[in-house]
Amino acid sequence: MTKKSNLLRKAYFIFQKDFHLEFRTRYAINAILLFAITTLIVISFSVSAVGLSVNILSSLFWVILFFSSMTGLAQVFVREEEQQTADTLKLVAPPIAIYLGKWLFNAVLLLGLEVVLVPLYLIFMNLTIGNFGVFLLILILGSLGVVSVSTIIAAIISRASAKGALFAVLSFPVTLPILISAIHGTTLALQGNSIFSCMNEVQILFSFTVVVFTASILLFEFVWIS
Repeated sequence: MTKKSNLLRKAYFIFQKDFHLEFRTRYAINAILLFAITTLIVISFSVSAVGLSVNILSSLFWVILFFSSMTGLAQVFVREEEQQTADTLKLVAPPIAIYLGKWLFNAVLLLGLEVVLVPLYLIFMNLTIGNFGVFLLILILGSLGVVSVSTIIAAIISRASAKGALFAVLSFPVTLPILISAIHGTTLALQGNSIFSCMNEVQILFSFTVVVFTASILLFEFVWIS
């Protein structure tokens, strides 16, 4: 029990370090917010005179969310390499604590983006949510899936030269099952369907996230520490 609590404490310290550093530089926050808001405004003006189906609106929402996350979530590991603090981090914390701290930071960062993006998207697209509870569940599960994939991919590409390009290219194929299920589940939620109608999407998102999260913890030491 003491070992687990010590591990979680170190993970929280890593999260706290990244959180304070991000609010000093505001690199990732500014990048994802600027991309998301700019893309949303451009899309809203482009399709304002066109009546889009709920399925297309759901797809556009997750496309904006995914590519916005690609602009900032890689910084948790890229920043360690660029500032040459990666070796020090390896000495002061075990691999699992490092991954958990970075994962938690990315989760908070993405959920913070959604707090801003979701209301703006509903306003700009003149959209109403039929079943808010189901929409929120799909949004959280889909976001955690994206975070789980992006965190381990960020560790993999942190030492590469073309980090930005590799991050999006490697993340998209792995994240595709999450995006497909999230888009379908969001469409059902916007249409007002019950949780039972979305159960397949919920199960896929939950299972995929758990599998990726577990595999990332097991493989993290080999893809970043070594």
